Amino acid sequence: MRRLLLGSLVVLVGALAGRAADEPDRPALRQKMERAMGPVPAATRKVPLDPKFEGEVEKLDGYTRRRVTFAVEKGDRVPAWLLIPNTATRTAPAPAMLCLHQTITIGKDEPVGLGKQDSKAQALHLVKRGYVCLAPDYPSFGEYKYDFQAAFKRGDYASGTMKAIWNNMRAVDYLQSLPEVAGDRIGVIGHSLGGHNSMYTAAFDERLKVIVSSCGFCSFEKYYKGNLKGWTSDRYMPRIASEFNNDPKKMPFDFSDVVISFAPRAFMAVAPEKDNNFEVSGVRDVIAAAEPTYKKLNAAENLKAVYPDAGHDFPADARKTAYEFIDKHLKK
Repeated sequence: MRRLLLGSLVVLVGALAGRAADEPDRPALRQKMERAMGPVPAATRKVPLDPKFEGEVEKLDGYTRRRVTFAVEKGDRVPAWLLIPNTATRTAPAPAMLCLHQTITIGKDEPVGLGKQDSKAQALHLVKRGYVCLAPDYPSFGEYKYDFQAAFKRGDYASGTMKAIWNNMRAVDYLQSLPEVAGDRIGVIGHSLGGHNSMYTAAFDERLKVIVSSCGFCSFEKYYKGNLKGWTSDRYMPRIASEFNNDPKKMPFDFSDVVISFAPRAFMAVAPEKDNNFEVSGVRDVIAAAEPTYKKLNAAENLKAVYPDAGHDFPADARKTAYEFIDKHLKK
């Protein structure tokens, strides 16, 4: 009997070890990203969120909209829109989505429906599906003035990308602090800048259970035929130019590393066939590179990509698929 129990224990331990071996080495993948982005700040940089409501609560069709600010670190507050569906209460908390805007002057206003393109109003669409939605400004957009060079000189950050990641992680902290939010059911969605911003944030924050990126990436090799200059401004990753000579072959990470780091969490890419920013074949390459990891974790259904016949946009059929994907993973 003892031998039988020992044998069963060995099998169990072996199975657990096998599963552990199939897990991606997330710390190593993050370290590769940090070589281009700079290090993620230490937890000691956190300060109390000190959320403040700015202006009147707007009671709209089935939800309320509030302009809020919250502290992300000493001396820095992020402006955001908070949308709360009428169905979300303390006794029936709702899932939540962090909704990140594209490169657009109005920043956070677009996801909540205050811009001209309904296809980019993800927060508005999702609050009407029952999600609490938070739409913050990316540093230097909307109402959020930010001096990247001053932050670099102080040694706070090495890239705008990492600053945005940190802010978004604090945004998740804020969502989890709300009584209307089910803190274990939070996801992130974005288009273009918001698409890769969503991905980068989720690579460093595993509290995000589902990630949707529209027109947000392709392999660096196929980004404008390998010309990485577009990634090198202060808002993004200056080290790509200063340390890696805008050369895809010298880059310390690629988007395949980012997606692999998600596994087995749910990730969906919307990659239009005619996107002139992100070459669709470079998206297919990234998805193909991540598929074996998801399959080893018996999570193949959690990795999804759709390739609509469109340009750099988030068309209606793709949005429908994306929202249903989010529902599947965040709604009980």
